[in-house]
Amino acid sequence: MKKLLLISSSSTHGTSFLEHAQHAIQDHLQGVKTVTFVPFALANREAYSRLAEKAFRSFGFGMQSLHQTEDPKAMVAEAEAIFTGGGNTFRLLKTLCDYQLVDPLRQRVLAGMPYMGSSAGTNITCPTIRTTNDMPIVEPPSFTALDLIPFQINPHYLDANPDSTHQGESRATRLSEYLEENETPVLGIREGCWLKINGDGGEVAGSNGAVLFRRDQPALEMKSGDSLEQLFLSKR
Repeated sequence: MKKLLLISSSSTHGTSFLEHAQHAIQDHLQGVKTVTFVPFALANREAYSRLAEKAFRSFGFGMQSLHQTEDPKAMVAEAEAIFTGGGNTFRLLKTLCDYQLVDPLRQRVLAGMPYMGSSAGTNITCPTIRTTNDMPIVEPPSFTALDLIPFQINPHYLDANPDSTHQGESRATRLSEYLEENETPVLGIREGCWLKINGDGGEVAGSNGAVLFRRDQPALEMKSGDSLEQLFLSKR
């Protein structure tokens, strides 16, 4: 049974790295001693690893990082749990492809290994990375991602400010454009929000909620505790 914790952002205003989701993380990783960290979304993997390790140790877990091994496939195969951090989603997916880790990682998660992602690490659990906010600073061989859930996610979702003088597209406008070309629904998760996925179901959790975008339908506001079952039922 799939077990995923998909966080919008690694921190919120006034909190340290992952602090806002600490209790959800500790619950998600019950029984795990050492978390395997995927730092590939940032260029400075060593500094990123130190930041993540400090957080996980304060939560009661050991941590090892994929960039510190000569055999990433073996580390993924033996991992108790995986955490993929945020950064640039294009760089993250390209690196996973370069190391031929997309399918091994997917198979471990499908077999029940707990998975955690934040921002880019959340984006890659979708069918594709087409709803990331990131600039394509590198070119992966495909936009196809881990395909662990049957819907797209837009992390760091921002509501349009009606008082702003900004004349560019809102996030809602960009996601509407995605749905003009694609049928897969998109869940915009605000900072402070995360999704708890167990098997073929789950719920919205954390604070600030989410917005569900579907083709030719009005946007639907979702709050903490709301079920995600409708998004899984549509693919059964």
